Amino acid sequence: MVKQDCHLKHKTFFVTFSIVVLGLSYDTNETVLKDAFRQHGEIIEAVKIICDHVSGKSQGYGFVQFTSESAASMALKEMNGQFLDGRHVRVYFAHKG
Repeated sequence: MVKQDCHLKHKTFFVTFSIVVLGLSYDTNETVLKDAFRQHGEIIEAVKIICDHVSGKSQGYGFVQFTSESAASMALKEMNGQFLDGRHVRVYFAHKG
């Protein structure tokens, strides 16, 4: 019988605090979104604008992930109702579902 060594790959998981940003201009890109929110705390590289899978056009909303709840809360408080690329944006905590 051959003995096999099994090695578990260790992965690092970060607890993230995500917000959803609604009402984005169709011209807003992920760099603009990240730049607008980075002043409120450390952002994980997961900034995502949701696009139509056929046309590739923005659907007008996106997500920003922060490394702390306080940063996400501050971003929500400071950015909700502000102008971004000429549009009033609405900001909420994102929920998995």
